[in-house]
Amino acid sequence: MATSPLSVTTSLHTFSLSLPKQSKPFLVSPQSQVAYKRFDRSFGLRNDSFIHQDFQRSNVGSTRAGRFGGALTATPKKKVEVFDAEEDLATSLANYVVDLSAKFVKQRGAFSIALSGGSLIQSLRKLVEPPFIDSIEWSKWHIFWVDERVVPKDHVDSNYKLAFDGLLSKVPILLSNVYPINDALSAERAAEDYETRLKSLIYTKVIDTSPVSGLPKFDLILLGMGPDGHVASLFPGHPLVKEQQKWVTYIKDSPKPPPQRITFTFPLINAANNIALVVSGSAQANAVRDALRKSQISETLPVKMVSPEGELKWFLDNDAAF
Repeated sequence: MATSPLSVTTSLHTFSLSLPKQSKPFLVSPQSQVAYKRFDRSFGLRNDSFIHQDFQRSNVGSTRAGRFGGALTATPKKKVEVFDAEEDLATSLANYVVDLSAKFVKQRGAFSIALSGGSLIQSLRKLVEPPFIDSIEWSKWHIFWVDERVVPKDHVDSNYKLAFDGLLSKVPILLSNVYPINDALSAERAAEDYETRLKSLIYTKVIDTSPVSGLPKFDLILLGMGPDGHVASLFPGHPLVKEQQKWVTYIKDSPKPPPQRITFTFPLINAANNIALVVSGSAQANAVRDALRKSQISETLPVKMVSPEGELKWFLDNDAAF
């Protein structure tokens, strides 16, 4: 395939890539040059080909043997970015969210985004700072939760409280556009209620509809990942991982406290236009390694089942990736 040179300048360095002529330029975050050199050494690839060929603009079915062990499978829908510092990750994530918000507000007049808990909200902290906070049409945002603990909204374990304290209370978002679970209901009833609300919101076009599955198609779903490879409240070996009929379901025996939760199922998660997997810290490094390689072990990880109709993008810091 014919290629054309592209010179990319970041705040720290300039380097060149060769892109297929029909490919669109991709965004490169301000990572330091040493990060790219680490990729080269670890994967045994030439120059910057790792980022371009394996993730940013890869061919379906292509594989690379690399640091993660075994064969690393790449697809056009999967991108991976690794950052020397978590601060760089947070900045790149903010740019990513701002760009998607602008895109969907322009396309359909709304931006539907589903959050998870854990360290994700901390990774979104840049959104409440200039220039990002002033670059978003907050009145167009509609915020949902991928999973939630069945506790009062002011409880320390509540994902709603986590998001409210770290994000929602600091931005001019409309209260009517925020959709927490009904914490007065049991886990089973809360899951049923949330699914019913989603069904009503696709009719009002707050959430788009997948032309493939007919399921709600969120503009963006933001996921974290646990050290065991779980996402949302879908844990390794739990029957809910295989749920195919319900959009939202409940769990009463979560291996991680608190035990009662509601969660999106994989059919709903994978109907999304965009999914960002945001992972930082060395505790997740083994799960990241297993998730990004083609092996029998990796197939048992819930995170491996994340496969959106649109694009999947990993945001990793060095501790999680190396």
